[in-house]
Amino acid sequence: MSLFTLPEDQVAIRDTARAFADEKLAPHALRWDEEKHFPVDVMREAAALGMGGVYIKDDVGGSGLTRLDAALIFEALATGCPTVSAFISIHNMASWMIDAYGSDAQRRRWLPDLCAMNLLASYCLTEPGSGSDAAALRTTARRDGDDYVLDGAKQFISGAGAGDLYVVMVRTGGEGPAGISTLVVPGDAPGLSLGPNERKMGWNAQPTRQVIFDGCRVPAANRLGPEGIGFKIAMAGLDGGRLNIGACSLGGAQAALERTLLYMRDRKAFGQRLDAFQALQFRLADMATELEAARTFLYSAAAAYDRGDVRATQLCAMAKRFATDVGFDVANQALQLHGGYGYLSEYGIEKIVRDLRVHQILEGTNEIMRVIIARGLVGR
Repeated sequence: MSLFTLPEDQVAIRDTARAFADEKLAPHALRWDEEKHFPVDVMREAAALGMGGVYIKDDVGGSGLTRLDAALIFEALATGCPTVSAFISIHNMASWMIDAYGSDAQRRRWLPDLCAMNLLASYCLTEPGSGSDAAALRTTARRDGDDYVLDGAKQFISGAGAGDLYVVMVRTGGEGPAGISTLVVPGDAPGLSLGPNERKMGWNAQPTRQVIFDGCRVPAANRLGPEGIGFKIAMAGLDGGRLNIGACSLGGAQAALERTLLYMRDRKAFGQRLDAFQALQFRLADMATELEAARTFLYSAAAAYDRGDVRATQLCAMAKRFATDVGFDVANQALQLHGGYGYLSEYGIEKIVRDLRVHQILEGTNEIMRVIIARGLVGR
């Protein structure tokens, strides 16, 4: 990417994803939300276009693209449905962990089907008793011959129940980050069970469940890398995941802004169109400015990640915090500008507000993003 413009190939990537969102996601998003339908068939169509393994290496079926390319894709997909875009981004994050840290045999075993989304992957770090304090996780994996035996539970797992593979952070050693390892657990592993589908404010087009391990036996051959690097793997995945979820916020907010502009063009009050009132024009101007600033920041952070910038973790945290806060605020203002109609489900704005709210919580809360940023500033 040049300093301030996208090259033609990235414009084509973005436009392809936006066209898919317009045709395959947007017309169905409200129904999927209402019916809590998980559109696996449609996601496999996205995967056929290369979106199931965006930054997975091409020798195992991935697209081999950059994190900036991924941000463009997930932002565009989220204009159609933030929930579906977010799940595809999580699937990509979990798959990347296998690509980056798995052996050649593991990569060739799982990634071709993951890139096609014939298999769905879920990321399992959070537990009932440890969210932001992820290094305090309690799920254990005890070595027993050629297997590990898992006991514990993971909380708020996107795709759980439909997931074929769970990339799970477990405790194989002592307390703290150095005692954590990463295992790939098949969805049909003996001893794995699921909690009920959570009733959520938003993100209804993807299931969210607790994943429970009760003497769950998993081959040691499913471990990614050596014991003790699981926390490193989890955090490396989250750097990119934060870019992705920020991009999903931008896409949802962009869709809300576009709908608001159409509504204000057609809606009249006090004898003139709403978009003729200068006070409302100023509000639109601020929404568009904040959204453009967040977009520029996120793209810059993604480019920093791609070039291996030493500040990449800090920049990804900054971009995630800023983009998800701005995205929710723009969507919420869009609802206000719709008046009472914004509160009705048929207009689609309240769904975007509900979907984007959780982006300020997951992939590390925005409070934790401030902790990461501050540590980079004060050296602690």
